Amino acid sequence: MRIVSAADINDSLAWKPLVAALKAAHATGGAELGDTLLTSNGRKFLVRSAWLGGLGAGVKAVTVYPDNPASSPARPSVQGSMLVFDEATGEPAALVDGVALTAWKTAADSALGADLLARPDIASMLMVGAGNMAEPLIRAHCAVRPSLSRVTIHNRTRARADALAERLTDLGVEIRVTEDLDAAIPEADLVTTATMSEKPVLKGELLRPGTHVDLVGAFTPTMREADDAVLTRGRLFVDCRKTTIGEIGELIDPMERGVISEADVIADYFDLAGGAAGRASADEITVCKNGGGAHLDLMVARHVLDQGVGSEV
Repeated sequence: MRIVSAADINDSLAWKPLVAALKAAHATGGAELGDTLLTSNGRKFLVRSAWLGGLGAGVKAVTVYPDNPASSPARPSVQGSMLVFDEATGEPAALVDGVALTAWKTAADSALGADLLARPDIASMLMVGAGNMAEPLIRAHCAVRPSLSRVTIHNRTRARADALAERLTDLGVEIRVTEDLDAAIPEADLVTTATMSEKPVLKGELLRPGTHVDLVGAFTPTMREADDAVLTRGRLFVDCRKTTIGEIGELIDPMERGVISEADVIADYFDLAGGAAGRASADEITVCKNGGGAHLDLMVARHVLDQGVGSEV
């Protein structure tokens, strides 16, 4: 069995080949998925599993201990690993670091959505949120849309946005920080949200024609980042129907109130890979909900293993 560390993952991956690998993997058909979430005293244990024809099976187990960073010694709040099983024999093939895998997976998932749905000539990106996922999301989007020449960052805490901007100077694009989110929305061709918000922060009435909206946060049934107007003004897509419809607040809440229905979800990545239509015009607004899922973890893990990294034990 191969052991793959975070360093192995970070040193071996690049955004464009990874997004291409995800795109190709979706063309093989759907996935069998299963999730289990256990909670205890404010701590979480999440197990996500997937089986894809040609890629084998995988299970990612992650713990979330919010108090870890304040402990002595300090530890990460999120820790985990993914176990990958061989398709032909069923034997364990690799143990992959789960935290690095998740970061690459999440950003590549959104970048694939932009690659499939955003206009090819987009020039400006708005990043709402400056948490751990903001940097990989910006880098991934810039890789699949090299036409991007300006990135604007908005965060509730200005200092975190400024620190993120400093880390992105190597991208070779203009980096701005703004405290006025409403003014920044209509200036963006691509809007990415990655927040922990329980209430909408993105106003659909402010989106300009042709914008692509990438919704990354709102990963629980009670969270939302986009208001109803975002979902009704835009054509709605998801990365995977199984991990979004009936699972996350971004869709549960407006569907329960009759604002949108399941029929309004035009396609997911499997549908698009099978020939379903994506963006229909340069002026339409496209909205894609990033729901994640173990099938994506498995796709990324297999791509990592294809690079030949890790240590055999």
